[in-house]
Amino acid sequence: MRFVDFLRATVLLSGGAATTLAVLTLIAATRDQDDTVAMAATVWWVVATLVGAWVGRRNEVNPPIARLLADARAGTMMPDIRPGSTMVNRLWPLLVAAIAAAAMTWVGPQIPGIAAGFTIIWALAWRRQEHAVQAIEERDGVTFFVERTSPVRPMRLLRLPGFRRERPTMNGSV
Repeated sequence: MRFVDFLRATVLLSGGAATTLAVLTLIAATRDQDDTVAMAATVWWVVATLVGAWVGRRNEVNPPIARLLADARAGTMMPDIRPGSTMVNRLWPLLVAAIAAAAMTWVGPQIPGIAAGFTIIWALAWRRQEHAVQAIEERDGVTFFVERTSPVRPMRLLRLPGFRRERPTMNGSV
């Protein structure tokens, strides 16, 4: 799976988890007729949105991703493209946290509400990383792929030759 596609899917899945947890929070709060929980959760989501927007405001690659790109292993053959298994393999902590928070709704609607805030921060903090990595790929003429590793081991990337993008300058030279 291409790394830029993985980053895009991560943001979308985090946003989907946040939406699901927020809906569960509001359903549980209205079922219990607890307006204070709904209002507190809404305030937390607004704060989480501001924090996530602040953290993800830069157009540069985050330091952890920069290290991951720098440590990418050079390759000559495309790896197996298995987006489903790659997503489950790398994003299982998000899946487990979302399911656990959703299951804890019966204990109290605050739990999925708090988890929704953290997934909002995560989605917004990573929202520009896809474009930053894509710019590096175009500049260097490479394509990064997620290597298949154990789910408990750190992620590794494979760097393959790609297409370099030449941009003309003001004087017409490339």
